[in-house]
Amino acid sequence: MITYLKGLITEKNPTFAVVEANGVGYKVMISLQTYTAIQNLAEGKLFTTHIVREDAELLYGFFEDRERSLFNLLIGVSGVGPSTAILALSAMTVSELESAIIQGNESIVKSIKGIGAKTAGRIILEIRDKISKTEEGHSEISMSSKNTLKEEALTALISLGFVRSVSEKAIQKSMSEAGNDQSLEMLIKSALKYL
Repeated sequence: MITYLKGLITEKNPTFAVVEANGVGYKVMISLQTYTAIQNLAEGKLFTTHIVREDAELLYGFFEDRERSLFNLLIGVSGVGPSTAILALSAMTVSELESAIIQGNESIVKSIKGIGAKTAGRIILEIRDKISKTEEGHSEISMSSKNTLKEEALTALISLGFVRSVSEKAIQKSMSEAGNDQSLEMLIKSALKYL
């Protein structure tokens, strides 16, 4: 199984990316969240799930391991295939979707294209506890956009292979120079200058 791909991102599209690793180009299906994260990157790392079907072999890629974990939980639910799981992860952030599932908010879950009331109920029933357990390893969702922005940028830099402590310092320098009103993309770009 292919756990991740690291290399040049030679093609980017809202539904897929091509990652060149050791001279081989891998077409990887992605969510809009991942597309937004890799949009301005020339190279990077995508965590992957390899799905083998009778008629095809598909790679699904994610900028964050947390997004991949939620994707794998979703496709484990009867009635939710990889395409529906990618649509769900494109429709909202991982935190928003996890929050809706943990709170049992069926209306939010069934608002995703391809998910009806029965499937939404199954998703909540089957993976709520699993998400709660994995959430223990993650920090609580912060109400402060400053902290969320900082955490997302840190996750992105760690995903790119940089050391956590060095990344934190680079983000702090970037935030002190440019202020807190910058976008995630701008914060990551400016932090990369210090690495």
